[in-house]
Amino acid sequence: MGTSTLDRLYVERTLALIKPDALHTAKEIEDVILHSGFTIVQRRMVHLSEEQCTDFYAHQRGKRTFSSLITFMMSGPILAYTLARENAISHWKLIMGPTSISKARETQPESLRAIYGTSDIKNAVHGSESFVDAEREIKFIFPNTLIEPFPPKEKTEEYLSKHMNPTLLMGLTELCKQKPSNPCIWLADWLLANNPNQPQISVEVE
Repeated sequence: MGTSTLDRLYVERTLALIKPDALHTAKEIEDVILHSGFTIVQRRMVHLSEEQCTDFYAHQRGKRTFSSLITFMMSGPILAYTLARENAISHWKLIMGPTSISKARETQPESLRAIYGTSDIKNAVHGSESFVDAEREIKFIFPNTLIEPFPPKEKTEEYLSKHMNPTLLMGLTELCKQKPSNPCIWLADWLLANNPNQPQISVEVE
């Protein structure tokens, strides 16, 4: 049965934060991130001011816990990541577990919040809720980031097949013929000299 376009998995980015209460476990949490198939695109340690925290969590203004959340998030440095993988947003949310610590411990005892969280505010980690939130939050924490969607796997394979594989095959064929003493350096030089995007222009002298 064929897979429709809607069913295909696409590479996404999401923002992940290790909150002040869990910063001492950053190495353990980062190991979980890497072992879960994420690529760490960006990493930054930052200590947010009260104004920055208020702006970041502006969508939660009016909630009973808003003031406590801001006080906690500005209490110490946090470690921020831009993570990428297929379905990054939903997968990171699954790894984090529910916001409620009691619910996380009951329903997902292996989740990060169940293991490292101590309260519903001091719940160790943060993740973007949606694609729109991810875009906003990544730009907030990494203001110089230009967010462009990763191409889907099919497009990447098509590009490699059409534009890179033929040139690479020619280079490897020539490498086998020449049998140079340093094949890696030879192939690198050959690829530079035979870059299809920078064709050599021969000038005929009359």
